[in-house]
Amino acid sequence: MPKLRQVIHHLYMSQYLEWIFVLPSLALLALLGLPIAALIWRAGADGLFPYITQPSVISALRLSLWTSALSVCITVITGTPLAFVLAQRKFTGKNWVELIVDLPLVLPPSVAGIALLIAFGREGIFGGWLTAMRISIPFTSTAVVLAQTFVSAPLFVRAARIGFADIDLQVREAAYVEGSNEWQLFRHILLPLAGRAILSGAVLAWTRALGEFGATILFAGNMEGVTQTMPLAIYIGFEQSVNIALALSFILVLVSFLLLLTIRWLDNSKVWRI
Repeated sequence: MPKLRQVIHHLYMSQYLEWIFVLPSLALLALLGLPIAALIWRAGADGLFPYITQPSVISALRLSLWTSALSVCITVITGTPLAFVLAQRKFTGKNWVELIVDLPLVLPPSVAGIALLIAFGREGIFGGWLTAMRISIPFTSTAVVLAQTFVSAPLFVRAARIGFADIDLQVREAAYVEGSNEWQLFRHILLPLAGRAILSGAVLAWTRALGEFGATILFAGNMEGVTQTMPLAIYIGFEQSVNIALALSFILVLVSFLLLLTIRWLDNSKVWRI
């Protein structure tokens, strides 16, 4: 009998503890999922197609897609070598480099915008040099790309760095034994092995770039067709009509969802291997 009581008590406590985990999880899932579900439901109920086809909406969507895609390309080209060095090399000042890379992740977007403006604005620290070369960055599409890259690149570098760091040291040693040089090792072995992390980081950076608002509006402004991305158009649209903001938000949610769905499909099908 005592053993039976212990078993019953154990089962009771297991179910009790299970609910301790389930209830908070459901609360967070509701907080994350219900607003998105409400937005999608409202978008379908109100018939937002006329707003989606407006020229300003199409212009903002086109600008967001090509600037974010360009920022991701810049991030991957420059961030992959940096992630590799941080993961595979030891050097003086490495901690400071990692701090510089991670700092934009914790900075408020408005601070990022001010920092970019102080650095590359016409009256900024490097503004004189840029003006001498007849280069004007603030309040242009270039400024949009720089702002998006500034806030999204750290996400890619962190993901890619983890991917390179997880590669077994024995793989490198075996490649050296077989006569591979550094470039062959990187291109044919390390890069494919870190492919999943690199692709995941690129998608995360892309979604972050698509949603960038604060740094963009301070550094690039809000000019339709030039610097007005989707988040900025949502902000302006909300002041004019809730339906316009709702239509823009629905498009941005849909694009972000498709990007995340793509990374999961690539991950499952292993097409990501280089």
